[in-house]
Amino acid sequence: MSFGRRTGLPDVDAMTPIVLTVSGRLTRAGVPALCAELEALLAAADTGVAEVDCDVGGLVHPDLAAVEAIARLSLVARRSNGRRLRLRGTTPELRLLLDLVGLADVVGLAEELP
Repeated sequence: MSFGRRTGLPDVDAMTPIVLTVSGRLTRAGVPALCAELEALLAAADTGVAEVDCDVGGLVHPDLAAVEAIARLSLVARRSNGRRLRLRGTTPELRLLLDLVGLADVVGLAEELP
């Protein structure tokens, strides 16, 4: 009698992460479309996923419009089952802006490897 070996971790359900990629130059006019895109991702996602990964590494010249977009995306995520927005690929300039306006503690800043 032979038993097949199971792959993966036992008793762990795979959850598909929610990932939103933001790149280019953000304007205030583009923020509602970005929020609508996140709402669509959240509507189609697993309900067990607690965080939304937002890759902002492709942002060009982050400014207060980008900070406003991040604040609104964070609000959209929280309104969807209390999920938290976690930023990836943040530049030092964006980190400083988020800290300046007090959002660094509201959104999660993923630790980047050196």
